[in-house]
Amino acid sequence: MSSKYKSQISTETETEAMKIARATQRPQQTKEHTKLITQGIEKGIAQYKKQQKMKNRESDKHRKQVIKTKQTPIETVVPVNHSKAHLIPWFLLGATWLAIALYTLTQNELF
Repeated sequence: MSSKYKSQISTETETEAMKIARATQRPQQTKEHTKLITQGIEKGIAQYKKQQKMKNRESDKHRKQVIKTKQTPIETVVPVNHSKAHLIPWFLLGATWLAIALYTLTQNELF
C-alpha cells in the first residue's frame, strides 16, 4: 500500500474494512489474502465517501442556486400590443348598440 493512499484513508475506514474482511474470511484464506481484501474494501469505502461528498456538494450548489433565484425579483415584461386587434371587440359592441338603437327608433315610428 502506498503512503499517499494510506494517508487518505481514515482509521475508522480501516477498522470497518477489517471487520468486513474478517466476517467474510474463508477457512483456508491466508493473512495476505485477507490484507488484500481489506485494502480493496478500504478503497471501495473511500470511493463511496468521495462520491457522496460530490453528490452533497452538487445538491448544495443546486439548493443555493434555487434560493438565489427565488430571492432575485423577477422582472415582468408586459407585452405592448401595438396592433388594432384589441379594438375589434369595442367596435363590435358599439355597432351592436347602434343597431339596437336604430331598431328601436324604427319600431317606435311604426307605432
